[in-house]
Amino acid sequence: MKSKRQLLPLLSLTLSMVIFGTVGVFRRYIPIGSATLAGVRGYIGVVFILLVLLIGRKKPDFAAIKSRLPLLLLSGAFIGINWILLFEAYERTTVAVATLCYYMAPVFAILLARVLYKEKLTLKKGLCVLAAVIGMVGVSGVIGGGFTGNQISGVLYGLAAAVFYACVIVSNQKLREVPAFDKTAVQLFSAAVVVTPYALLTETVDAASLSTAAVLLILAVGVLHTGIAYTLYFGSMKYFGVTTVSLLGYIDPIVAVLLSVLFLREPIGIWESLGVVLILGATILGELPEKKK
Repeated sequence: MKSKRQLLPLLSLTLSMVIFGTVGVFRRYIPIGSATLAGVRGYIGVVFILLVLLIGRKKPDFAAIKSRLPLLLLSGAFIGINWILLFEAYERTTVAVATLCYYMAPVFAILLARVLYKEKLTLKKGLCVLAAVIGMVGVSGVIGGGFTGNQISGVLYGLAAAVFYACVIVSNQKLREVPAFDKTAVQLFSAAVVVTPYALLTETVDAASLSTAAVLLILAVGVLHTGIAYTLYFGSMKYFGVTTVSLLGYIDPIVAVLLSVLFLREPIGIWESLGVVLILGATILGELPEKKK
């Protein structure tokens, strides 16, 4: 009976990962700057989540929010910066490479936790970090001779996005008492507010020149990839342990790589393929619990 009750949450969690994996393809066809898109994504996403809370008649836990407000706002700022960097990575390199660089975040999170929280770096996790770094060299195109200025800038943007997402992962360890939807609403709003001044100062958007297709894609990123995906994600993750949620999270980069190769026809060579295996394998093994002695 328990497994049947978990079927719908499992499907919801899986669907959210598939949706996250398609954001790079959508970004490729949106003709606005990365900061502007990040800000719009944040505002639309927070409105959607607030509507979900309103429809579900769930009152925010203001006491929990207030007690952790500075860290909530800071982690939201990290999310906003992360979005800008990731969208820039999609612009400068393939969706597959950008996504795999982004999925170095768990590796950076392990290292940050070691520095900030003095968490023990086990031999297994150390080897996973090393394997992921080696995989990153393969994905970057350095070995295969595909090393270009634009490619390396995309890799660097993707890695920078991973660093800021690692900061989000680590900071969320101190936000566990804040309800998931409340936390997400505050973080998305903070992300949007942080990137807005940067977008206004560095980018211009001629709204009148945007095609109907472009507007629909922008709305999709805000509603589908942020509002709906986050709602499915946080609404279902409470039914599963950390390991299950973490492992299902790797549906995202797998979908992104497949779409990059099959839909966008972006090239991927032997070294890049080996890098994919090393990065995904290392990060998945790093998420698995270690046997107790």
